Amino acid sequence: MEGAHPMGELAPRDIVARVIDAELKRTGAECAYLDITHKGASFIRKRFPHIHKTCLSFGIDMTKEPIPVVPAAHYQCGGVRTDLNGETDIRRLFAIGESACTGLHGANRLASNSLLEALVFSNRAVARAAQAYVGKPRPRVRVPEWDPGNAQDSDEAVVVTHNWDEIRRLMWNYVGIVRSNKRLERALDRIELLKKEISEYYWNFKVTGDLLELRNICTVAELIVRSAIQRKESRGLHSTIDYPYLDEEHGRKDTLIRRTWF
Repeated sequence: MEGAHPMGELAPRDIVARVIDAELKRTGAECAYLDITHKGASFIRKRFPHIHKTCLSFGIDMTKEPIPVVPAAHYQCGGVRTDLNGETDIRRLFAIGESACTGLHGANRLASNSLLEALVFSNRAVARAAQAYVGKPRPRVRVPEWDPGNAQDSDEAVVVTHNWDEIRRLMWNYVGIVRSNKRLERALDRIELLKKEISEYYWNFKVTGDLLELRNICTVAELIVRSAIQRKESRGLHSTIDYPYLDEEHGRKDTLIRRTWF
């Protein structure tokens, strides 16, 4: 962290994460190390009992050796667009929480967003549903019986698990904490190939829950990449080395994409 921020290791976590990410990409290392051994064993056990216990379960004694660390993606901004009652543009379909884009957060997700979503939008969604739909006639929708056609039981389930893992890896490596035009284009090229592979698998074999989730993961990955490519600036969680500054003239707006599956 030397030279990256005046507060050093105590800098805001997004800055620390970007510096770690840049160092890992520069060196090819698998992790950085967090060293607190100078504080002494008794202090560490008393101040960080849970972390100490967890590290020991992985064979790491943080009182004597540094802890391997990597940045982690533990939240997401944006999601399914809703109105102020949590309702989507599909009637009777509501979205709340990290799956939704309700307007409560912008380019960064803050710690208080989850509380606002849980209390405010859950209440507004229930009130809207009760007022608009409860006790009212439901539309009659005829859903035909599922016809698998000539689809067979899969004997290549490894395709699903392999593609699942590949999407996760390419999103972390190419669309992670710090982005670039080159990495985003590489990610999009690979996602297009994966879409083709998944589509062929979908139409040749019987549908499973894992296969449907793989299609959903691929769709979300594509939307994230295309959104990132469109934004020619760095704002909040979207940090790119090709456009490191805010674009106040064009950037202060949401990115909205509609996509149907292949």
